[in-house]
Amino acid sequence: MKARKNCRVLGGGSLLVGLLYGSLACCVLGDAVEVIELGNNWMITNQNGSLSIDDQTLPSGIYSAFGPQVLHSYNDVGLRWLAYDNWTYSNRFQFDVHHYKRGHINLTFHGIDTVSEIRLNHHLLGRTDNMFVRYSYDVSSLLQKENLLEVEILSPISAALARAKALEKDGKIVPPECPNQRYHGECHMNMLRKMQASFSWDWGPAVPSAGIWKNVELEIYEVAVIRDVDVAVSRNDTHWNMQIRCYIDAVGKQNFYGRLILYAVELLERPVVVETHVSKSISYLAPVIEFDQAVPIEKVVTWWPNGYGEQKLYPLHFTLKTWLDADGPEIRSKTKSHKSVGVGFRTLELVEVPAPDGIGNTFLFRVNEVEIFMKGSNYIPSDILPELQTNEQIGHLLRSAKQANMNMLRVWGGGVYESDYFYQLADSLGILIWQDMMFACAMYPVSDDFLSSVREEVRQNAKRLSHHPSVAIFVTNNENEAALVQNWYGTFSDRERFESEYRELYLANVIHELKIVSHGSRPQPLVSSPSNGKASEQDNYISQNPQDNHNGDVHFYDYLKDAWNPEIYPRPRFVSEYGFQSFPGAYAWQRSKSDNDDILDVINHRQHHPLGNIPVITLVERHLPLPMPEDENYASALIYFSQIAQAMATKTETELYRSLRDTPHNTMGALYWQLNDVWVAPSWSGIDVYGNWKLLHYWARDFLAPIAIVALYDRPTNSLNISLICDQLKPNTRGLMVTANVHLWSQLLPRNSTSWTVTLRPNGVQYDKVISITELLQGDFTKYNAFLEFQLRRGPEVISRTYFFPTSIAAAIGIEDPGLEYEIASRTCLTTGNVVRNSISISIQVKRPAAFVYLELLKPYRYTLSENGFMQTTPMHVVYLTFDAASCFRLLRKSDLRVLTVNDFMK
Repeated sequence: MKARKNCRVLGGGSLLVGLLYGSLACCVLGDAVEVIELGNNWMITNQNGSLSIDDQTLPSGIYSAFGPQVLHSYNDVGLRWLAYDNWTYSNRFQFDVHHYKRGHINLTFHGIDTVSEIRLNHHLLGRTDNMFVRYSYDVSSLLQKENLLEVEILSPISAALARAKALEKDGKIVPPECPNQRYHGECHMNMLRKMQASFSWDWGPAVPSAGIWKNVELEIYEVAVIRDVDVAVSRNDTHWNMQIRCYIDAVGKQNFYGRLILYAVELLERPVVVETHVSKSISYLAPVIEFDQAVPIEKVVTWWPNGYGEQKLYPLHFTLKTWLDADGPEIRSKTKSHKSVGVGFRTLELVEVPAPDGIGNTFLFRVNEVEIFMKGSNYIPSDILPELQTNEQIGHLLRSAKQANMNMLRVWGGGVYESDYFYQLADSLGILIWQDMMFACAMYPVSDDFLSSVREEVRQNAKRLSHHPSVAIFVTNNENEAALVQNWYGTFSDRERFESEYRELYLANVIHELKIVSHGSRPQPLVSSPSNGKASEQDNYISQNPQDNHNGDVHFYDYLKDAWNPEIYPRPRFVSEYGFQSFPGAYAWQRSKSDNDDILDVINHRQHHPLGNIPVITLVERHLPLPMPEDENYASALIYFSQIAQAMATKTETELYRSLRDTPHNTMGALYWQLNDVWVAPSWSGIDVYGNWKLLHYWARDFLAPIAIVALYDRPTNSLNISLICDQLKPNTRGLMVTANVHLWSQLLPRNSTSWTVTLRPNGVQYDKVISITELLQGDFTKYNAFLEFQLRRGPEVISRTYFFPTSIAAAIGIEDPGLEYEIASRTCLTTGNVVRNSISISIQVKRPAAFVYLELLKPYRYTLSENGFMQTTPMHVVYLTFDAASCFRLLRKSDLRVLTVNDFMK
């Protein structure tokens, strides 16, 4: 392979500025740092040479190369042998040694998964042990005209086991050693700094990845390059201030000089030239250039989270020229590098002050002086194979979150630090990010080598991410404090040691390194989630009850009680995890199994919950007419009903938390588990692995809406608490009224209605009234033959609606065959580039009420419906289906759709 000269400067983005200012043009100036990508023509070979594949491109991994069907059928186990082997990536490339005879040449690996040795022309460059770290090597003296680059990657399973055994020799174990047997997983995930979920999780398969999951580049420069830029913003009465830190990578062990220029065409009339280090050298030990830049308030449009205002981003472009000699740089020496970032101007605080109920502290986010209820979900990696995480997948998931009215996602600590594109898109969509560091559900070793690697991991990723307006807070781990003090993994056997090591890892190392991006305008990092937040300090960050409802955040799961009953849920300050399982749609299962696989057997195989399917089946049987396991329609009903059960449980819990905002409990956040999925399996997700929304995500658009009506049942008084939730700062309250409709299961349209005028509380909750069930269900209406609908209206417009079912739907009287008929009413196609957007309207007719009408497209497309899982109480209803395909799908037939109702399964 001839090394392809990628005609760009490090960091990219200079071409735009060149056009704007007429002074910079990529690939024209001979003094620009150059980058040559080594992305093509890789060969992958296993240890004994029996398997080999060539002409591979980066990013790459052994599963994507040799086992692309790993998520099909039982291949998560069947292809596990790939992860037990050792693999070598090799690349032969030519290099023009004469042309690049001066300066330094760095070989930079932006991501190797995970334990490897790197050789260039048979010279050992170094060893890697952290997939979250960038590794660079000076190869100036090793490059030849013909070169051989080899990356020998150890089996992650074997590497983890070797580290565990080394600790055992010292008389130490670091639990958990192995996952629950239901996971079909691998042991000692916590020994490696790699995606923890790749060894299995309760929602995901064990696919212990190995490979080169990010770019490999030759960086050609003489002194130093800009690697990252952090911009912390704050404001006073007249100006926004940017505290700017440019982090630099230097190649030699010699101090150097530099001139930095900032271009901000939308904010500043002329470039800012920082000449502090033209005469004062920069230390190569900690190379950074810091300066402040003020911008008049009137020049700035404030950045807001989704639902509160605009997400205005301002491009900043930095050009750095560096040199060694105090007399200045030589002509045409490669000393100029560039970096572009987008900045949003906003203030963000985590407010922890004495709470209204007089016990503990609040835990809420205040953005631009507005207290905002954080509503959203938890984000896991978009693909279980890190090399396959694409911008297209990420874009779909984040846009789906925005469409569901979310304003925060929690990047969970068992995955990866997401790509630059992820955070850039979150910036543009107004999705705040709760950023876990990548430690989850485990104790971890604290050897010198491990901690050194962790420190570098934290430094690199904090510097890369901190400038994003979407990044709200860093948290050092997921559930590890709770795991320790609640003895999840037998830590009580040596509790003093584990507490000491916990503090050493997270306080002395992770928190310490996060100080590199600390600023008075940013919240201090949290040590764990869940935790008692600020109150944890008095316990030296290991509290006896990290799940205290009066402090910090909580995670809540209860699989034994009725999840449709709001009484079972806590009244916390902030809930950063909660949820319930469901199964993906039946067609998704068909796509992911072999023809001779029994669907229930596959479901059981992929059900990793320690309690199996019992929680799902138990909740379904409480409320819905689940057939017997021997019935032909059992699997279909179980899949469909699981989604109804999950959606209703999550709706109930979320509505409770939202309704508690203006009570003494002051609950100010609800992030349910989880947004997305990595395979077709029982999980807590609202979006399946193909990107199709489950009922949960369709319903989330409503129960997370900026204005929503909530009717929560109070069992002791047999009444409904009606609340009107409003996230808008200046809502239109004119002409609002609530209508309570009483429906019979046996007849269309409301049988009785009552209405009353209401108002909304801006950015708060209007606690409207308490209504007795017996007041609404009188005469011929009983809790068995009727159900209730509450609408928030303005004239004919229904702004929000919710339903209440006074008894188990399985026990209801009058639910019959609805006589449902549906037709494809219209089709339109719109071509954009190579993609055709197919839009189809489906008219649905019924003769009796149809409960939770469910539509599923039986074609391998990612699709969206205008609604799903809805109550149809009118004779005619139209649903709109959209999907993208390579062509206009004019032959879509009724048989390409599956339409189900609960009525279909009533006995």
